[in-house]
Amino acid sequence: MIWFWLKNSRIFSLPMAILSWLVIFVYAFKNGGNIINGLVSLVGISFAQLATNLFDDYMDYKNLPPNSQQAKCSYIKEGKATLKDVLQVVIAYLSISTLTGIFLFFRCGLPVIGLAVIGGIITLLYSKMSQRGLSELAVGITFGPLLFEGVYFVMTGNFSLDVFIMSLAVVMFTIGLMYTHTVLDYEGDMCSHKKTLVCRLGSKAKAINGVFFVYGLGYLFTLILAYSMNNYDIFATFVLIPLVFNLRNSLKSFMCGEDEKEFYFRLLKARNLMVYYSVILTCCFIAQ
Repeated sequence: MIWFWLKNSRIFSLPMAILSWLVIFVYAFKNGGNIINGLVSLVGISFAQLATNLFDDYMDYKNLPPNSQQAKCSYIKEGKATLKDVLQVVIAYLSISTLTGIFLFFRCGLPVIGLAVIGGIITLLYSKMSQRGLSELAVGITFGPLLFEGVYFVMTGNFSLDVFIMSLAVVMFTIGLMYTHTVLDYEGDMCSHKKTLVCRLGSKAKAINGVFFVYGLGYLFTLILAYSMNNYDIFATFVLIPLVFNLRNSLKSFMCGEDEKEFYFRLLKARNLMVYYSVILTCCFIAQ
């Protein structure tokens, strides 16, 4: 039963939270950060992401079009879980995340509450934001400055401009995963009149080419980060550029209504890009 809910909470996407956390955890640790606070923050971040994913299904299921992707809310369609079950699991996830926030509040002070409130609001509003083309903005805030500055603060007691730039570089690869997901959902979202960023572009061809813009911004911030931190080992992340082209070509060959396996095959390409980028960046900080 536990695996059932973890799978349907899209646990496969959890590496983007864990590895974003790892990047800033290692950087903060090298700057004298508190390990316990950093590890506790990972628990809160992970369960908040799982809650967001599942609550998005809860909200989406009510407006699913007949020709939606087979993978979309399939466990609810097949009667393996009810909407009430989904909501109960979301509440359980958020309860665990809240407990970690309370723990860190007593250890680190009032700023933790402010960070947690912002994260909680975005978690609950994510589905609505997604329908209005703001899902990338939501992900950009939560997995970017909020996560990075939050972890750095609970570990060191400070905020940092370098950390802010770092968060923008890493989060563009996280946004790349979310953007890829909406490209794959393009036809279904158009039929249900969701105003995602991809749908607002007006054509699937433009949406697919938008992959270059998303990852291009990621590499722009990477350049700025390397110069700001005077760490040119960071340029090693540019070895991943061919994978961006591979992802774009893979999206071009995907057709609406294809088997669930084909859907996830392409989604995992975007996830792996984020994983590889974060691992390389983390190694650069370790080596410095």
